[in-house]
Amino acid sequence: MKPSGDPPLFGGLMTALVTPYRGEAIDFDALAELANWQIDQGVQGLVACGTTGEAPTLSHPEWAAVIRLCVEVSNGRVPVIAGSGTNDTRRTVELTCEAARLGADGALVVTPYYSRPSQEGLFRHFESVAQAAELPIIIYNVPSRTAVDIKIETLDRLAHLPGLVGVKDASGDPTRVSTMAVRFGDRFTQLSGHDRSMLAFMATGGDGAISVVSNVAPMLTAAMIGAVRKSAYLEARRINAHLFPLIEALELESNPCPIKLALHCARGYSPAVRLPLVEVSDGTAARIRATVAEIDSLEIDTSLVAERSLVPLSA
Repeated sequence: MKPSGDPPLFGGLMTALVTPYRGEAIDFDALAELANWQIDQGVQGLVACGTTGEAPTLSHPEWAAVIRLCVEVSNGRVPVIAGSGTNDTRRTVELTCEAARLGADGALVVTPYYSRPSQEGLFRHFESVAQAAELPIIIYNVPSRTAVDIKIETLDRLAHLPGLVGVKDASGDPTRVSTMAVRFGDRFTQLSGHDRSMLAFMATGGDGAISVVSNVAPMLTAAMIGAVRKSAYLEARRINAHLFPLIEALELESNPCPIKLALHCARGYSPAVRLPLVEVSDGTAARIRATVAEIDSLEIDTSLVAERSLVPLSA
């Protein structure tokens, strides 16, 4: 269990990285450049091979290569979190253990999708992974994609397992932060996984965020998180208002299709995604281009993102 008063494990802003492609292959040069730019811009962690990284369409060698590259690029500057969750408990255990061997600092484990396990099944799944793995684990709750929602009561049953250190909540319900704070205190690091409600999540007690929009606006997003942490709520609201049109545009179609187009506009990476995903429609593309064109127009106090390392690298 995380001792009371310690800094939150994996707190602050972490970016859910896209996996750039060049034709049918991963563009590792673009990925390395993106990861390094994110760190230089003030993010405090990199999340590789999650939903935004199109993990379901990566082969196993590709998955391992992406994680290995992110570890190498970070070189200890920020933690690297590896997406290792599947709907097969045995496979999830294998990937989480391999992520540790590849040098990742933590694992992001999604609630099993498609199978729709009961709360008892969810409990046993995360219990099995936590008992087998040697990495701190962030539970990823995203009901809109998995069709299951891990309940507070199930987290309560899991709270005795020290390997489970945090929850990424993408339910879009910021009231869960307060509910968990009352129930668990600082037992779990609470991370927003929903950009639209990120400010509300942070303002009601969240420890940080695993963000999509920060792929294209890392310093702005880090400054908003930093403003909340320093109780500069008016500044946080100002930054959020500037980010919000882009956040809305990125929600017009399934992630990561919009953020890949945004990165194409901002940094020239290919907008390609792998089937069954397809590139965004012309209407969505127009909205994204317009919002990306305005994203760098806001002046911010860079001291809000100056603290490089707020998080320990292990549980």
